[in-house]
Amino acid sequence: MLKDIRFPRGEEYRSGTDNEPFAFYLESLVESKRLDLLLGYFSSSAINVLALGFAKFISNGGQVRLIINHVLSSQDKAAVLKGLAAGEENDQFSVEDFHGLKNALDKYGQHFFDCIAWLIGQKRIQIRAIKPMGRRGIAHYKSGIFYDGTDKVKFKGSCNFTASGLLENLEELDLKLSWKSERDAFADYEQDYNQIFAGQTDYAALIPFDKIEEVILREYGGKDLDELLIDEQQLLEQKAKQKHNEKTQRVLETIMQKIEAYRASPRFPFDGEPRQYQEEAYQNWVANGHHGIFAMATGTGKTITALNCVLHEYAASQQYQVIILVPTTILVEQWEKEAKKFNFKIVIKASSRNPGWKNELSEIRNRQLAGVPSSYVIVSTYRTFANPEFQAFVSSVGETAILVADEAHNVGAPSVAANFEQLKIQKLIGLSATPKRLYDEDGSGKMELFFHDKAPYTYSFTMQRAIEEGILCKYYYYPRVVELTPEEMVEYTEISAKLASLHDRATKDASAQRNYEMLLMQRKRIIHKATNKLKAFEEILERVKASETGLKYMLVYAPEGYYEDDEVATESYPDVEDSSRIISYYSNAVRQVSPTTHVAQYISDSANKDHILKSFEEGDIDVLLSMKCLDEGVDIPRTEQAIFCSSTGNPRQFIQRRGRILRRHADKRFAKIHDLVVVPSSVPTGSTFDLERNMVRKELERVVDFAYMALNKYEAIEAVQSVCRRYGINPDTLDPYSSHTNE
Repeated sequence: MLKDIRFPRGEEYRSGTDNEPFAFYLESLVESKRLDLLLGYFSSSAINVLALGFAKFISNGGQVRLIINHVLSSQDKAAVLKGLAAGEENDQFSVEDFHGLKNALDKYGQHFFDCIAWLIGQKRIQIRAIKPMGRRGIAHYKSGIFYDGTDKVKFKGSCNFTASGLLENLEELDLKLSWKSERDAFADYEQDYNQIFAGQTDYAALIPFDKIEEVILREYGGKDLDELLIDEQQLLEQKAKQKHNEKTQRVLETIMQKIEAYRASPRFPFDGEPRQYQEEAYQNWVANGHHGIFAMATGTGKTITALNCVLHEYAASQQYQVIILVPTTILVEQWEKEAKKFNFKIVIKASSRNPGWKNELSEIRNRQLAGVPSSYVIVSTYRTFANPEFQAFVSSVGETAILVADEAHNVGAPSVAANFEQLKIQKLIGLSATPKRLYDEDGSGKMELFFHDKAPYTYSFTMQRAIEEGILCKYYYYPRVVELTPEEMVEYTEISAKLASLHDRATKDASAQRNYEMLLMQRKRIIHKATNKLKAFEEILERVKASETGLKYMLVYAPEGYYEDDEVATESYPDVEDSSRIISYYSNAVRQVSPTTHVAQYISDSANKDHILKSFEEGDIDVLLSMKCLDEGVDIPRTEQAIFCSSTGNPRQFIQRRGRILRRHADKRFAKIHDLVVVPSSVPTGSTFDLERNMVRKELERVVDFAYMALNKYEAIEAVQSVCRRYGINPDTLDPYSSHTNE
């Protein structure tokens, strides 16, 4: 903070004394979050002075407003003109000036423009070039204000912010400190600055500078904040080797230490700040006693939101002790990558892929028992979490630790719930796009009990809001009705009749309940494996192939399981690798429709899963087929088109699948989703009608949910209107998130 700086008693800096102007600028810059600066010449020697401390200032969240003179110094103009044709000299800034100036810069000047380019790219700098109005001459302004968010320091100098001005010549710098000065001392100056900046004075005219900003960004952009800090650290080390007075030397060493500490500390990644809603989630979590569920739509940054909470807690305690639970080993890898982006240095993966996790946890536990403070992030699968040795570690964790449960609906499963009941950890975050456990009110209740939360939860972020705010992309939705074959309909009707006869007994008798559930699964498999799906799939492929997009960046959710008999004419697909696996028939259908299309499967036993996803992202794979293993947490933002061939009445699954498709990508304007909707081929009568209607209703609930947020809402609803009329269902009354029965 600016108040922490030991300013001279007389609030004055003078070259040749212990209080060098250079030390003032350097020390104030690294303690500030905003700088308003008026310069005289915008020269390469001025740039050299401005360079040091700039990256550290940026790391504070620094923002700049810069007003500069409209001409280069004569020395820089000469350097620029060496690269221009004779007769092209111009007193005003030009694009050519900045192309030429680059050749005149040393490593300090290069670093300065690297930082300026970063600020331009992040829209954290505003530059104005001015010239006097009504007369020829230059604008001799050399002043500014440093601001740390609370306090301000105003300075005015007799020098031009050049190396000779600040370091060699007898120059002076007068200060005013906000905590010691009258408010008017700042108000008048800030008013004048704002008027010049806005072009509202009668003595200084603004001249265009936007093209120069484009050149700076193009010529110098590309480095991230960490690279800028590394460069700055090296430049400071070189500067510290030169001869300086004791105070300036101490300032240089202090700033090097600050940069080193910053680079070693956890921080928000992506050269930016959390989104407002991610900060709101943290505030709500704190207000709820440091526990709760974040019910956030797939693609809205649940991972970053949770790690941002950890970051806030670290800022208060300077330690991080975090256990993160995920359902799959793929998600273990993803969370590790995200945690490292936050600069958490110690990240341990506890899963079947890392057999050494027990030793790593043992080392942490031994340090804790010895009273040695330890920071760590442990990312574990739910399965490993249930391991007795992992539970022994959890029992030793202090109450200040944080537990994050990704896809938190898994916590309600009996095997996981038993371990959660023993937890001593008090700070809890549950993450899920769909917190409710389908058909499991007891499991849902336990999950809400563990996290001390209930609907509408500590923080909620709906998919509709995410689409409206541009966090997820907009989409078109095309449902395609698929009817059962006559043979499938006979089998389906027979099972439905058995279900109808068992319905009343199943509510009273455990054996009847088991038989009832078995019959439900058999009937679901008929829908799941419906033969006509494959034909409809082929027709969709043909239509998409002929469209502008073609078969590119397409994800297909294929049905799970195997064909037990010759339901599909295998002679049509003689090259199917696995003659009975359903996904193989769908893969081969793509090849039949478009032999030149590159097709791949992403399934649980696929080798090189990361390579498959990367190839899809880069366009080397055109169509990617999967079953369930993309349901939880795998990011594939490049997907532009999807075909859902796997019927699911589970809101969690279809919400997650849609979220996979709607993640934003720089080259994606919107997404297209094709959905196969299976219904009986005729309307049943008598005792089975209600059962059939319930089945159709579940399919239509998904359709309505997808359609109501689609760009082509009415077209999508119209595609299933005939089915709605057949079963007397009003689409406006359908709600996929209401309580379900097992039918």
